[in-house]
Amino acid sequence: MSVTREMGAALRRIQLGSALSAFGVGFTVPYLYVYVAQVRDLGAGTAGVVLAVFAMAALAVLPFTGRAIDRRGPMPVLIVSAVVASVGAAALGLSSNVTTTVLSAAVLGAGTAVMSPALATMLVWCSSTATRTRAFAMQFFLQNLGLGIGGLVGGQIVDTNRPETFTLLFLIEAAMFIVLGVVAATVRMPRTPVIADARPTDGSTAKGGLRALLSHRAMVQLCVLGFVLFFACYGQFESGLAAYGTEAAGIEPSTLGIALAANTAVIVVAQFVVLRLVERRKRSRVIASVGLIWAFAWIVAGYAGLGHGSQTMATAAMISTYALFGLGESMLSPTVAPLVADLAPESMVGQYNSAFALVKQLALAVGPAVGGPMGASLHGPYIVTFVLFSLGITVLALRLGHRLTPVQDQPSLAALPSRVVAVSRPEAGMVAERMSEPAAAR
Repeated sequence: MSVTREMGAALRRIQLGSALSAFGVGFTVPYLYVYVAQVRDLGAGTAGVVLAVFAMAALAVLPFTGRAIDRRGPMPVLIVSAVVASVGAAALGLSSNVTTTVLSAAVLGAGTAVMSPALATMLVWCSSTATRTRAFAMQFFLQNLGLGIGGLVGGQIVDTNRPETFTLLFLIEAAMFIVLGVVAATVRMPRTPVIADARPTDGSTAKGGLRALLSHRAMVQLCVLGFVLFFACYGQFESGLAAYGTEAAGIEPSTLGIALAANTAVIVVAQFVVLRLVERRKRSRVIASVGLIWAFAWIVAGYAGLGHGSQTMATAAMISTYALFGLGESMLSPTVAPLVADLAPESMVGQYNSAFALVKQLALAVGPAVGGPMGASLHGPYIVTFVLFSLGITVLALRLGHRLTPVQDQPSLAALPSRVVAVSRPEAGMVAERMSEPAAAR
């Protein structure tokens, strides 16, 4: 099915709102620790608690988010979460004691956690199997661009000697969340469901719930794979890998900012080049390739800290490590999130997206707790551990490929005329077949 004008307009609005909210988040994320620990003078311990509260708040609300999305629709859920996040951001910018800071962080964390599956479900409703890959890639590109620009602009505003400059950053973030809510409210969702079972049309609510999801073996395997992906990459960026870089490789803390900028730059520059290379290939093999790229990235990081080369070479190696992670991320954005949507059965898209978001948050909570101490003191074992985790991604991805239908693994096949389309059902993890008209007629 080709994207209609109505769906195209809805997609553009959704992606615009997502990019603007990411722009707002970029103002505060790089400076949150400094704001709590130094500007508000609440100490490193409180700053650590605030960072942990974000993950805990997400874990608290995500189990209930999916059913709300499937019953009420993603738009009202997104609007409410945007308002909640806006209140949390504004309150955090005005907080000056431990209690209000932690409570504000909990509200902000809960609001932002709900946004992700709500936005993903809206993208699913406004795209087809053949166009979903590009829709999610565009969202990922715009979000990273927004985060990068927001961080750069915010860096020109902040002054650790003037708390009001940080308050301004949080108020800008709060305003961008409101903008997201307003933009979402103006989206005209397509009247006709784009793919079978993506959107309830008879007023029915989701059936099966968690039991149906857990019986869907392909989805369970994807969740396990997702945990390893986020644990081995995102869960290490600001904890284990940062500690390893400063302790083992001896790079300056300011160089970490350059490394993160290199990561974002690779994503922004490579996203659409990579998209053209992967969108007609099997998703399972693309994800498997990411595991190999990340294994090489960890080996490069190992050289930076254990290779006994010059400081310049160590610094270059650490920056290259972050850049290689960015290359892998640009390959994952058009594969993993659309695959979650394509696995979801009737009226459970929100629950599948929320379940995967929950897995991500678990990995982001466990990753720093495991990687931080290892990266700071157990340098050799740290690198070996995450090389093995990365290779595990490759193995898990290839195993997942055996459970996917041809179209789920390679969406480009949906554009080919066919009389039989295989559909994965969660009830028994079996493959059923149904008749469908030629792609040109859909």
